[in-house]
Amino acid sequence: MTRTTPPRPLDVEALFPGLAAFRGTTTRLHPRPGRPDRSASSVGGPMLWPADEPWPVCEEAHGRGHGRRPADIHRYREVLASAWGRPDASGPTEAERELLDRLDREHRIPGSRATDPVPMIGLAQLHRRDVPDLPAGPGGSDLLQVFWCPFDAHGPSGYDLGLHLRWRRSWEVTEVLTDPPRPLVVGFDGFVPEPCVLHPEQVATYPFAGLLPEALRLRIDAWEEALGEQALEEETGPAVGDGPPEPPGYQYDLSIPPGWRAGGFASWHVTDPYPMDCPACATPMHLLLTVDSTEWDGGSGSWTPLEDRDLPAHQYARPTEVTVGRWGELNVFACPEDPGHPHRWSIQ
Repeated sequence: MTRTTPPRPLDVEALFPGLAAFRGTTTRLHPRPGRPDRSASSVGGPMLWPADEPWPVCEEAHGRGHGRRPADIHRYREVLASAWGRPDASGPTEAERELLDRLDREHRIPGSRATDPVPMIGLAQLHRRDVPDLPAGPGGSDLLQVFWCPFDAHGPSGYDLGLHLRWRRSWEVTEVLTDPPRPLVVGFDGFVPEPCVLHPEQVATYPFAGLLPEALRLRIDAWEEALGEQALEEETGPAVGDGPPEPPGYQYDLSIPPGWRAGGFASWHVTDPYPMDCPACATPMHLLLTVDSTEWDGGSGSWTPLEDRDLPAHQYARPTEVTVGRWGELNVFACPEDPGHPHRWSIQ
């Protein structure tokens, strides 16, 4: 089933003709629960991984012997979704609550050492044939595979992600690894994705406002301020029904869509923009992939696909069950001059 982004509430280029010069495209991946096979683009699905190639592992020193078991996390989600999906939405029964309590327990791995190799979790794989805005990888690679460590205990702060990206030429994979290693426990259930098939859709997108030329940005700011004042005046008038709808905004309605996507522009709504240059050649990097904690929410509801518009967000807007940081998004950047150069990333 396809997913279709609704038309934007306003024609942003008609409002601000100067934006046309900055228009780009991004591919919304629209992950939804399913059973992808190894040859498919997916989130949380099986990887097209050679049988004779070592699986990615994390060997950085950090705790890894305490956490929840991935199988328990999947089962917990399944039981909870079934309980709340009943016609009467009655929630878990007493027996189900007892099962959920057991599945929610953490476990210790006896004898675990801080540098024991931890199998990384396969987060996503994307084929260029499926994703229009995915660039070519090094050496003509057509398949991007993304992994992360199931513990947020990396880097100088001790709270960063351990991320690993692998490009490959899919046609070179003959004998496939059918039973990859898996971590015994994970430090956070948000690292464990549910298997999802993708419904890629290319849409127009525009840069984060803080990266636009100052004159254009000031015009957008003034327009949004005027809309806000008008909405405030209408709210203080006589109450009619549920009141006026929230006015559209550049950030949440007209520029950058929410959810998992490839290419386009990164949002900098948490930190404000900062340089994201290639560590190897200092070239300004381009957004490669966005991993989002939610496909839409109250602030970005205008992007809800037409096929999902009648579905409650609390049940359907988190199909992957992935959580980045504190319900944020992970933006991964690549060098446009040489895709083989190291990647960088930011959490917003």
